[in-house]
This record gives sequence, structure tokens and C-alpha cells, in this order.
Amino acid sequence: MRFLRFTVVLLGALAVGRAGAFAVAPAKALLPAQFGGWKLAGSPALSNDPAQADPVNASLLKEYGFTDIAVATYASDDGRKLNLKAARFADASGAYGAFTYYKMPQMLKETIGDQGASLNERVIFYRGNVLVDAVFDRLSAMSAAELRDLAGVLPLPEGSNRNLPGLPAYLPRDGYIKNTAKYVVGPAGLEKIAAPLPAQLVDFNSGAEVVLGKFNTGGGDATLMLISYPTPQMAAEHLRRIDEARQQKGQPPDSAAIPNAETLLDRRTGPMLVIVAGGAQSDANSLLNSVNYEANVTWNQPVSPNKRDNIGNIVFNALLLCGILMGFSLVAGLAFGGVRILARRLLPANASPDSSEMEFISLHLEQGPPDGRKPESNYLN
Repeated sequence: MRFLRFTVVLLGALAVGRAGAFAVAPAKALLPAQFGGWKLAGSPALSNDPAQADPVNASLLKEYGFTDIAVATYASDDGRKLNLKAARFADASGAYGAFTYYKMPQMLKETIGDQGASLNERVIFYRGNVLVDAVFDRLSAMSAAELRDLAGVLPLPEGSNRNLPGLPAYLPRDGYIKNTAKYVVGPAGLEKIAAPLPAQLVDFNSGAEVVLGKFNTGGGDATLMLISYPTPQMAAEHLRRIDEARQQKGQPPDSAAIPNAETLLDRRTGPMLVIVAGGAQSDANSLLNSVNYEANVTWNQPVSPNKRDNIGNIVFNALLLCGILMGFSLVAGLAFGGVRILARRLLPANASPDSSEMEFISLHLEQGPPDGRKPESNYLN
């Protein structure tokens, strides 16, 4: 009975230990207790509800992969106050997308975190997968530097979660209107940025992602929309659907209607669709053809030194092999000669091999013929 009870307790302890080994480590705190001369006033309010971060855009934050938010107030020694909102997302692309949505055209660019922008006392920036919205009651000459200190202590995601999307890099620079690039990954975001295509034609369920930007052309402002799909075949199929919707004589359903379909231009390049709306025909065509997909091969294997590929290890192993072979030869030679010597000393005389048999055969060429005659030469005189 005691043995059974001990077994049950041991199994329970092992199960608890195994569960603890596989438990997920808690996420690091979003906001520090102090930074750059600012000290936390009270405890931060924590929540994993996107409505607490932004009640109007809760569905948009969900699309970007919102996980949690921390809201806190900081105070400085000179009596100033700073209100902070730090929203964390599943990866850096979510923080970048939310940053592009909240960034306004009239904001100024700031070098804070990965990207930053400011308007009067409000500063927004993101670093890694964390988006920060800061509001000062009074600005100072060191406000930007203080926020850079904050960006330096924010928790960072691990591995590929730090990678930013590559699609926004395809937006041309010529004619781009600042702060108009918007990166979206779902229908809620697409609806809020007034895209030239509806979400039904984009089809986010197929893994699509969208970046949109405004451009100033000679014939007026134009909207450039890039849609990326996992494969070129999927992009070609969705381009066919878009062209069919444009060419329908009757209006398609409201959910799939294309505004100003007659002025819309589109083309495919690799797994991307390029859509241009607005502007003069010639300028729109030029903008349409300015985007071309380029396949990039990325080497993402570890670059740490490999013992097998180290030339020093190869030379060392070769010398080690030579030493082993030399040692083996020495042991074999000693064994060969030593056995013969031991046989002479340890075995009886009649059991040991005859000494005449152990000697080498010699021709004795230095001796003359047995009868004493001089041998004749084989060479001609």
C-alpha cells in the first residue's frame, strides 16, 4: 500500500514538472518603471482587449495581430507629465501596419525607434512589435531623446517576428506624397483607407497583403495599390477576376463594385498586382509600369562557425590521423620483432626454430669459385 501511494505521488510530481517545463514564459512588461528622467506615476493599466486601445478601430487592431496594451502616466522632476500607450502585436509587421494607419500626412518625421512621427505634443513610433503613442503636456528640447531612451528598453520579439514586410519597399519614390503609405492585411483596414478595390476582389483569405500610397503626377493625384499573393499563379487568377468585374456591363453586387472602373489600370508582375486609380492616362501608365517584382534569395541559415567547415580543424584531424597511423606502424613493428625475440628466449632450444632457418639467404659474391679459377668475363674484348 505504501509503495502504491509513493508511486502515485512520484507520477504526480513528474507530471507537474513536465507541465512546468513546457509552460510558456510570461511576456515581458511593456513599459519600464523609469526612463530618460521620467518616473512611473502609479501602476500601468494592462489589457488584452483591443477596444481598450482604440474603441473605433478594434477590428483593425485585431487584423494587425494585437496582443496586449499598457497605458501609463509618467512624471518628471520639473513637474511635466507624459501619457503613454504601448500596444504589442504578434510581430513587427503588425506594429508597422498600425503605425502607417495612425500616421497622418501633416506629421513630421522623427528618428525614434524603427520609425517615428510627431504632431505638436503627440509622438508615435514603433520598435519591433510595439507601437507607442506618447502625448506630452509640455515639450522640451530633450523630448525626442527621452523617447529614444524609452525605445531602447522596449521588449523585442524573437526570430522572424522582427522581420518587416517587404511589400512597402516596392512603392516608387518619385512623386510620392509623404505619410500616405498604408499597409493593411485585412478587410477592415482596406475599408478605412478608401482603396480603389473592394476586399472581396482582393481576397485576404488567400494570404494577400496590401500597401497603398498617394502620388502627385502631372495630371493630378493618383493612388497606387500593390497587392501581394503567395504565388504568381494566385496573382494571375485574381487579376482575371478583377478584369472580369471591370468589364461587366451591369453593375456587380455592391460588395464587389469597383468605383471608377473605367479609369482603373492594372497589371501583374510576379506574385504582385499593381493597381493605379486617378491621374492622367499617360501619367497613370508611367506609374503602373514603375513597379516591377524582383525575386530575392535570402540565406537564413545560421552563420556561426561550423566545425566541419573550419580549415584548422581539417588540418588538425589530418595530423591526428597521421599520428594514429604512425603509432599503429610502430606497434606492429615492435610486435613483429618482439615475438621473435621472446620465442628465442622463452621456448626450449628444440622447440625454437633452427637458427639456419631464421637467417637471411646470402649469395656470398665476394668469394671466388670453389676450384680457385678466375671467372671469365661476359664482355667482349
